[in-house]
Amino acid sequence: MKCKRCGSERVLEVSGKCDDRCCVTFKGVERVDYPPRVKGVCGNDYIGVDVCLECGQVQGSFPVADPEGMDGR
Repeated sequence: MKCKRCGSERVLEVSGKCDDRCCVTFKGVERVDYPPRVKGVCGNDYIGVDVCLECGQVQGSFPVADPEGMDGR
């Protein structure tokens, strides 16, 4: 996968269930471990994010709706 912003192949693909372990793939090399800390990326139990390590661009379609339960109440 190439970054949609800068074209770099340094795209980190992360998917998994947060309370278990997840699979991290970088440049075709896969590692099963706890998810890496990526500031500003969160969710329920499941995560799935692709991040360019060259420019920081999160891959996907944006903007997205505010997360449920994050209204400050």
